[in-house]
Amino acid sequence: MRMLALDMDGTLLGLDGQVSRRNLAALEAAERAGVEVVIATGRRHSYAMRVLRGLGLNEENALISSNGAVTRTLGAKLLERTLLPGPTAEWLCGHLGEYRRSLLLTFDRVMPDGDDARGALVVEEMEELNGSIARWMAANAQYIEKVVPIERAIESGGLIQMMLTGPVEKMRQAEARLLESPKVSAVGLTPLRKDEVRDEQRAEETTERMQAVPQAAENAEAALHRTEYPERDLSIVDILPAGCSKGLALLQLAADRGVKPEEIVAVGDNWNDISMLEAAGHAVLMANAPEDLKSIAEGRGWMIGRRNDQDGVAEVVAMVLDGALRGV
Repeated sequence: MRMLALDMDGTLLGLDGQVSRRNLAALEAAERAGVEVVIATGRRHSYAMRVLRGLGLNEENALISSNGAVTRTLGAKLLERTLLPGPTAEWLCGHLGEYRRSLLLTFDRVMPDGDDARGALVVEEMEELNGSIARWMAANAQYIEKVVPIERAIESGGLIQMMLTGPVEKMRQAEARLLESPKVSAVGLTPLRKDEVRDEQRAEETTERMQAVPQAAENAEAALHRTEYPERDLSIVDILPAGCSKGLALLQLAADRGVKPEEIVAVGDNWNDISMLEAAGHAVLMANAPEDLKSIAEGRGWMIGRRNDQDGVAEVVAMVLDGALRGV
């Protein structure tokens, strides 16, 4: 193994939202063994670094944020970024109809120190968002601006992500509404791909795996990524530029680093991790994942690890370093 790709919430982080001592010790052991630890999260860069900063991880390691739309080093150096075109975002706002009350926009406003500037998050209405993610809204209050209508904010550029959040059933209805248009694709059991790999000299290393991945619909301009927490009746639907996913970002990073897909171990717990799990040579799904997702994982032969509150990541790292994980 040369690369370890880890989701954050529900995977690396415990129930307290922090990295446990045991998990951190495992990451340090992996780095000493020459493994690059890559964090791949639905969080934006700044919000991920709120937890990761100060842990002592290598600042040259990569952080894939916003479900694959942005890749930076832990030290905030930009490696890759895909923006959501303004006309597409404006059309989506209109297409959402009544669901736009649950809408939040994320802009890439990362400063040199890795923190966000105010205006990185924009909302039109706060009532429904406060009802579903009140703690998150409070924690990010300093970055949030209210803009009415929200389309005015899009004109400033730099949009990387649109997010809907609310009860599971309501968000599935919103997802269905979005998918009524051929302009929108869902990231399902295979990661979407871009038209080309940026580094042509290393493209051959991922060609075989990428060719097995279906192209996004010809007219697709946006891609949906779902994250569900059934025990909290909470769902998050992220809307990204078409072709963006954790899996594709991981493959691009690996190609740039000269790492083959079969040299990657990926660990995740939710639907938005599927593309990453499929991209890696070795996939581990956490035991706290949704039951229907675990059924899919078992059918695909993915390992089911321990829960995040049982330091499941540390268990995986130990198995890898001991050579006990199949084929590693």
